[in-house]
Amino acid sequence: MVSYKDFEKVLLDELKQALGCTEPIAIALCGAKVREYLSSKPMDIEVYCSKNIIKNAWSVLVPNSQGMKGILTAVSLGIVGGDASKNLRVLEDISNEDIEKAKELIENKIIKTHVAEVPNMLYIRIEAVTANEEVTVVIEDSHDNFTFIKVNDEVVFEKDNDKNISEVEDRSFLSVKSIIDFADNVNFEDIPELIERLDLQIKSNMEIAKRGLREEYGAMIGQIIKQTSKGSVEDEIKSMTCSASDARMGGCSLPVVINSGSGNQGITTSVPVIVFCEKENISKERLYRGLMVSNLIAIYQKYYIGKLSAFCGAVSAGSAAACAIGYLIGLDEEKIESILTNALATSGGIVCDGAKASCASKIAVALDNGLLALEMAKRGIEFEYMDGIVGNNCDTTVKNIGKMASEGMKDTDDKILEIMLEEN
Repeated sequence: MVSYKDFEKVLLDELKQALGCTEPIAIALCGAKVREYLSSKPMDIEVYCSKNIIKNAWSVLVPNSQGMKGILTAVSLGIVGGDASKNLRVLEDISNEDIEKAKELIENKIIKTHVAEVPNMLYIRIEAVTANEEVTVVIEDSHDNFTFIKVNDEVVFEKDNDKNISEVEDRSFLSVKSIIDFADNVNFEDIPELIERLDLQIKSNMEIAKRGLREEYGAMIGQIIKQTSKGSVEDEIKSMTCSASDARMGGCSLPVVINSGSGNQGITTSVPVIVFCEKENISKERLYRGLMVSNLIAIYQKYYIGKLSAFCGAVSAGSAAACAIGYLIGLDEEKIESILTNALATSGGIVCDGAKASCASKIAVALDNGLLALEMAKRGIEFEYMDGIVGNNCDTTVKNIGKMASEGMKDTDDKILEIMLEEN
């Protein structure tokens, strides 16, 4: 039988603090774990990544790298100065000396990258050779899920793949109805760790949003929205959320609390809800419950979509945030389901072509669409069954989107990577 502890576990599993875009950070984490077993400078480093890892790590700035980008930067910084004990904050303590050593590794061309021909959407394997060791480390299915470590001929760690904490873990109990029930009725005294995690999400994600609004990062989408705003709450929501993404994609050294393995999704599920509560003087208790709704509805969608795909995660996150705002203004379950259906029926075709500056503008589009879906639902308007891939209920629509993303967009994903590699 499903209990409120199951909902809490899902949130604690998915809401983790990470520094920088999670795909290059996962590569750096793998490199930092390799580093733990090296006694001397590596002479050869072979990096094998699944296509989605390559796509998302290809163009994005790596934090604490002085403006360097991509896979080679992530690998080299992880190996020369990463701290695997800090998990997804692995590059938090990178020094100028580490950066120079990383540049040397790159310039000497001892790091070679390859597409890993594996079924996993999320897979990283790094093989490093020194005068004394041959070290192999593998991360699979989740950004910090080590499954294999080998030093010379000895396997020092191996995890049973059947028991991996991966996206195949059963979360089919999630639905708009069950999520609202949890958010409405859970006793805060029973979930102190979750409240602490939500406080961290509020603090971290708003801090980077404010940084992005003050300083020049990425394409400065958030600042443009702010400068052209007419002062509405909706513009403030978009400005702050996009500013956080601007900063994160632009190499800002501040961490964020992620959702479904993504910092942009963690930002987009949280910042709109926080800003809305601030502007409308909504209590901290209601803010917590709104964040539960937003985070869980995003996770609910990603359970069917998959953590990495050609489907832009801003869409699922933006629609989840709109659902949470609907929840906060007192809309009932049926209307919240309408928000989700309307949003997915409209912007469910935005593709993910990797992590980069344009993620912030996609977030702006997703939030515009989510807020439109909210206004439609308030007026009793919902796209009908068989309007495209709209199902006969909200849950079916979510599953239909999942099929389209996880099955139908596989070729799209491959073609996007092919184009990116051709261009570079």
